[in-house]
Amino acid sequence: MPLVSGMELKSNKLELEKNFEEACLSKEFVMLVKSLKLDKTSAMKKTIKLQETLEEKSHCKNCKGTFMCKNAYNGHVLIPTKKENRIYFTYMPCKYEEQILEKNKQNERKVRMKDIDTKDKKQLSIIKWMDSFYENYDLAKNSKGLYLHGSFGSGKTYLLTALLNELEITKHVSVEMVYFPEVLRSIKEDFDAFGYKMQRFMNVDILLLDDIGAEKVTEWGRDEVLGTILQHRMEKNKTTFFTSNLTIKELETNLSIANNSVDKVKSRRIIERIKQLSVDMELVSENRRD
Repeated sequence: MPLVSGMELKSNKLELEKNFEEACLSKEFVMLVKSLKLDKTSAMKKTIKLQETLEEKSHCKNCKGTFMCKNAYNGHVLIPTKKENRIYFTYMPCKYEEQILEKNKQNERKVRMKDIDTKDKKQLSIIKWMDSFYENYDLAKNSKGLYLHGSFGSGKTYLLTALLNELEITKHVSVEMVYFPEVLRSIKEDFDAFGYKMQRFMNVDILLLDDIGAEKVTEWGRDEVLGTILQHRMEKNKTTFFTSNLTIKELETNLSIANNSVDKVKSRRIIERIKQLSVDMELVSENRRD
């Protein structure tokens, strides 16, 4: 006996079609569907999410800063993208959030471990791990880094930057801290520097790949850039850190572009390298960027 009857399927389809037709009364909705080159069936299935996108974009029109943000994630807007005939939705930072991120980056270049706020109990287990890592770090030994995932603005990058700055200053360790989506963009814009940059990322003593999973996933970025960097660092026992808004399981899904069997194998291969290189920990705290 089927779990869903033919009558129920027909009713669901009619409901989707009704919602879609009502949404099409909006010129903005029609333009969004056309810009994504969606057929009617695909658009019907994503009507609610597409409407959410338009609602969040409307919030941004008269917004004067993240303190006024009405969207689901402060300082971010839901953006639809089409990959391999499938539609995906990603939260991207708005112009005000990008300004905050840039300011934070400038501040983070100066932060040391003494600057960390130890009053936040949600950070204590991570701070203890960092203290132990710092005290026991030996360039000659294989030291696993950290895959630190958690909510937007919880302080993941700040904490790891403090640790790596401390190691660079006091133990003279070579460190590279990079915002991974920017790495992919900069490499695409300057292929002449591809070899030099890749060698730096593969061979620096400690590498931090910040905000992995926020990038637009392509086979080239996943396999040729990320996969190559991680494979080399794994083989050479190079310490590697990661921050992400995604759990490792969510990242595996994210890296599976086409969601077919071959794609899943390649995604799983990346995840296995991350697990070999790092310890998985979570940080969920209040948004410190507000």
